[in-house]
Amino acid sequence: MTSKEILKQLEGLGQDSIKKVLLKHGINEPLYGVKVEELKRIQKKVKFDQTLAMELYASGIYDAMYLAGLIAEPEKMTEADLQKWVKGAHSASLCSYTVSWVASESKHGMAVAMKWIDAKEEMIASAGWATLAHIATITDDSELDIPLLKQLLGRVAKNIHTSRNQVKSAMNGFVIAVGSYVVPLNETAKKIGEKTGKVAIDVGDTACKVPYAPDYIDKAVGRGSLGKKKKSARC
Repeated sequence: MTSKEILKQLEGLGQDSIKKVLLKHGINEPLYGVKVEELKRIQKKVKFDQTLAMELYASGIYDAMYLAGLIAEPEKMTEADLQKWVKGAHSASLCSYTVSWVASESKHGMAVAMKWIDAKEEMIASAGWATLAHIATITDDSELDIPLLKQLLGRVAKNIHTSRNQVKSAMNGFVIAVGSYVVPLNETAKKIGEKTGKVAIDVGDTACKVPYAPDYIDKAVGRGSLGKKKKSARC
């Protein structure tokens, strides 16, 4: 399938009801309103295709950009590619999911994440924290820089309440990810969550609830999944 064929297919799969929901969740135009399950059906047919992923992402259409993240080949992404993707992300969800998924599975994940968290742009900074969170969920503890992650948890504790909305959300997700997937930092992350308390995040005109980090970390321990890594950041 070519990118033009897929774009035409996506346009046909778009639903006004889905588009309305996405708009309420802060997704920006242009978008068609395609269900994620439909995007995954296309991904199963295409599997992985880096060239196609780059073309779809470059379209600027949200649904196509999301699909691009599902079919991308992270090992082929250069740091310049990732930088182009994060700058081209026009919705917070693209930074929190699509871009950070692919970045975390690439060999440049930590490098770009550490740059992005210092970015002046809110969405790029949030992409950095989201990338760090995904790295924690898919990388064996023996391969992680535990002292650095601990230092970053301290940074969250110091800055989360004064950070911008999307950055606060990503920081909160980072604490949950580290506490749930990085065994040596389980207690540290939980204490950071308890110290910072509930985080006030504007979720707009949605019913979304802001997760309280200690509760989510406790749930991971309770179900016996503490430290059990994911095979992929993408879902």
